[in-house]
Amino acid sequence: MADDQKRKARLKALLAEAHALLGLQFGFRLWDGSLVPAHWRPDALAIAIADEGVVAGLLRAPRLTTLANLWAAKRVDILNGNIFDLVDKRPSGRTKSWLGALGRGRILRALAPFLFVSRGGPWPLESIAPDRESRGGETENKANIAHHYDVSNAFYGLFLDAQMVYTSGYFHDWDDSLDTAQANKLDMICRKLRLKPGDTMLDIGSGWGSLACHAAEHYGVNVFGVTLSEEQIALAREQAALRGLSEKVTFELIDYSRLEGTARFDKISSIGMFEHIGAANFDTYFKTVARLLKTGGLYLHHAITRPGKSRAARGGKKRADFALLTRFIFPGGELDDLGRTISSLELHGFEIHDVEGWREHYQRTCRFWHDRLAARYDEACAEVGEVKTRVWLAYFAACSITFQRNNCGIYQTLVSKRAKGASGLPPTREDLYSEIKP
Repeated sequence: MADDQKRKARLKALLAEAHALLGLQFGFRLWDGSLVPAHWRPDALAIAIADEGVVAGLLRAPRLTTLANLWAAKRVDILNGNIFDLVDKRPSGRTKSWLGALGRGRILRALAPFLFVSRGGPWPLESIAPDRESRGGETENKANIAHHYDVSNAFYGLFLDAQMVYTSGYFHDWDDSLDTAQANKLDMICRKLRLKPGDTMLDIGSGWGSLACHAAEHYGVNVFGVTLSEEQIALAREQAALRGLSEKVTFELIDYSRLEGTARFDKISSIGMFEHIGAANFDTYFKTVARLLKTGGLYLHHAITRPGKSRAARGGKKRADFALLTRFIFPGGELDDLGRTISSLELHGFEIHDVEGWREHYQRTCRFWHDRLAARYDEACAEVGEVKTRVWLAYFAACSITFQRNNCGIYQTLVSKRAKGASGLPPTREDLYSEIKP
């Protein structure tokens, strides 16, 4: 028997043993088309291994970055299902317990021959620089934003809602469509900010302009939106013109920290932008918002958070999965925890009024994005390539699962610039929910 056949036989025996011992509910398809277990149905859920270099690569570097590269290159794939299906069928217990059940010595003896096999290729993500938190410079910030948002407006249009909203939806009912949930969200933001005709509003990280246009069109405010994305600002300006809002909505390509002046705005919103700036720049961020907001003005802070008891929150070290995300998806990013966010807001002269958790809303939103992108997979590959399409699919799935497991949160925190006397807010929050607009 040739060496490659011997290696494959050893691997098949190990996988078959693991399947039986762990009670796996998915099978394996190897590079020659053979299935493990041998009786596994061709139409059943399975992990596909494209070549023996996959095994060699994982054996030499058993890390998430290795798996991410193999997934992006489609050298590891899921047949007859998706990431959610595979996670749902995952055996109970931790990885260490699985290894213990199989026996580390048994695993090493079976896989040792693969140490002398080339890991093959391609490795499409290796050229991306290691993760590094943003130092706050405008050039670096712009490059980080371009990496994610300047992919292609057409690509994002494949899976976002009709208004191109790229933050969590707000579901009045869990059966709401994505378009309905995003329309709900835009209106809830405006309601929380108590927008009224003539208000001046700053939208930090204005994206494709959906919130700015909604606020101007339905609440009569004058909105100034800032972004560092070339692709986004082009479409945002186009949409404002098409809706006849060019006189009420202005977009500028500028870093938020470079905005000049003091007490310029009655209301400020930041929806899903704070995660990009890096922990070293949190102080600069809150100082800038405080400087630009009028006394008594309202600021709505919408951001993803890590649990306050997490090791990352206490020690500042990122989890391996989050480091993967910030390297390949959101370079320069970092998450705050809710407690520190509230403390920072108070330290910078804000009064806290309301905090609302949207974790389950974002879980569902990410699942929508994943499923809609998967449904238009071929179009996405034609637009941005298969590697990026597969990376984004994994990103959406991982986010949805993370929020489902309550490993991250997302909160909207409404504050005002501290002032003596009445805040100007109503005594209850009935106004937020009365006569809800579609």
